[in-house]
Amino acid sequence: MSTLPRVEVVPAPPVTGRPPRVGRVIALSALAGVLLAVVWSYHFVDSVIGDNVANALLGHDAKETALAGAGAGLLFAFVSGLAGTFTACNIAMAASIGPMSQAGATEATQGALRSLLRPVGWLTLGMVVVSGAYGFVGVLLGERLPQLSTDRIGDLPVRLVQSSVVFGLIGLALIWLGLAALGVLPDVFAGRPVARVVTLGALIGGFLIGRPYPLFNKLFHWAVDEGNPLYGAGAFILQSLGNVVIVTALFALLIVGTRGGFLRWLAGSPARTAVVTGALLVALGVFTVVYWDVRLPAMFGYGWFPSMPWN
Repeated sequence: MSTLPRVEVVPAPPVTGRPPRVGRVIALSALAGVLLAVVWSYHFVDSVIGDNVANALLGHDAKETALAGAGAGLLFAFVSGLAGTFTACNIAMAASIGPMSQAGATEATQGALRSLLRPVGWLTLGMVVVSGAYGFVGVLLGERLPQLSTDRIGDLPVRLVQSSVVFGLIGLALIWLGLAALGVLPDVFAGRPVARVVTLGALIGGFLIGRPYPLFNKLFHWAVDEGNPLYGAGAFILQSLGNVVIVTALFALLIVGTRGGFLRWLAGSPARTAVVTGALLVALGVFTVVYWDVRLPAMFGYGWFPSMPWN
């Protein structure tokens, strides 16, 4: 009597959203962030792009012309925010495209417009709460803030010390969010893409707490001189809204241009979603930490960082 060979049934491994070769994704993303910090030209983005855009939109020299009245100040807040889109103190907001795409993917079956508006709305909510609160408190504190100080520690301006601390913490938060999205760290936002977007919006609003951008510094001094914390809150909210206009337009182009196809493609694979979200967050988080906590101090003689000819 013949017997059939015994076949051992091995249960299939559970399906997870963790992408394959996650170490390679992290390494390449981190390398991209470091390289961006090396080649970044603050003169080009602050002056060539930022100043020229602000001058063109306002019709006068944005740095030299005084702000006459609340209307002019609020207009300046939005325009200077838009002009500062690509500065080193704001470029990390591009990382929001990944989480917004992830949040929008849950709405992809209900139309491209809804999949666009909801993520943008949640990002804006987190952003304006933080920027508005800081504008209100900032006017009350005024010159007591290091951000408005002209003092120095050695050769390093005190306001840049605040920038280094704030952006270092924000950069670490972005890296943590990216590693969590890739499954390397526990993800408190697993299954909660909207909460991730709101949190990222709050971090973008927090950019103002460390921003040394000259046009923002002018706006901050104007708000303090006005002495009305509600003006400060409104001006800072408009500054943040100006900061995200271009990234919102790019996100809209991505959604509308593909008629929601990109979001459906993204939603079709948890691993693909994790790579897009995690890679952007890690790359721009590493850039933020390296630029503000390694390159910036090196510019004033604290440590060393490679310098390109254009810098």
